[in-house]
Amino acid sequence: MARKVLVLGEVRDGSLRNVSFEAIAAGKTVAEGGELVGVLIGNNVNALGQELIQYGADRVVIVEDEKLAQYSSDGYSQAFMAVVEAENPEGIIMGHTALGKDLSPKIASKLETGLISDVTHVDVSGGNLVFTRPIYSGKAFEKKIVTDGILFATIRPNNINPLEKEDAKTGDISSISVEIKDLRTIIKEVVRKASEGVDLSEAKVVIAGGRGVKSADGFEPLKELAEVLGGAVGASRGACDADYCDYSLQIGQTGKVVTPDLYIACGISGAIQHLAGMSNSKVIVAINKDPEANIFKVADYGIVGDLFEVVPMLTEEFKKLKVSAS
Repeated sequence: MARKVLVLGEVRDGSLRNVSFEAIAAGKTVAEGGELVGVLIGNNVNALGQELIQYGADRVVIVEDEKLAQYSSDGYSQAFMAVVEAENPEGIIMGHTALGKDLSPKIASKLETGLISDVTHVDVSGGNLVFTRPIYSGKAFEKKIVTDGILFATIRPNNINPLEKEDAKTGDISSISVEIKDLRTIIKEVVRKASEGVDLSEAKVVIAGGRGVKSADGFEPLKELAEVLGGAVGASRGACDADYCDYSLQIGQTGKVVTPDLYIACGISGAIQHLAGMSNSKVIVAINKDPEANIFKVADYGIVGDLFEVVPMLTEEFKKLKVSAS
């Protein structure tokens, strides 16, 4: 059944986040040969429309306003609902990011439709679209089929491969005018505590530290390894509670959920709350002095040893590999 599907392109610091392209790939499956319409909301985002098309969107609708320069639930919901009313889609896809988790339930409520959140896989089986999502902190997966209403889902970053970029692909880019009004909150300034570099939730490589790093300075070897591998640094709640790093780096049930290609856990015991945020990583490497640490139960590779000895050794070896590869 061919459908018209809206996919929200998420913009951060003037660029499209990678989850936008993953959402387009999921949207193509949901559309089943129908039209896929990219949606961009913000201020001065018109130039990004062509990139959405190159990654698979058939055309793009843009809503621009100075009041949309920073995300707000009220502003974005007004803008997105205007696009929904103009396009009348059969499906909507967003990233399961901080923005998507805040915006999607509000839109679903306004449309009086269901929402499948945190989807990791979309496929067609038996003539039905099947959405797969983790439950019970990642211990199990459930499959959902929508039988009525709009197909509305958010997808977990790093789980659905983007389509190959087609530089020559073109499509219509249009704008609609929306009066953004009655905003209950206005963001005047954004202060970032997170370290500069790769976005933790979208990183292909994550180097995470726990209480075993012992101090804020203990994260320095991890940062160096992450830089060599082009990855991001994360942390367990224990490390954040001990004030070794900011809570923006926290991975776990009450922090970020990550699914990188490679997750290296350094000095992390493996509490169930932490495992809920990283156990679906493709390859997990654990470094811990305690051979009985729970983290080894989920690890693909385990190294029993002092992280302050092991991590610098890994860093040097990866540096050598990069040099030989170049």
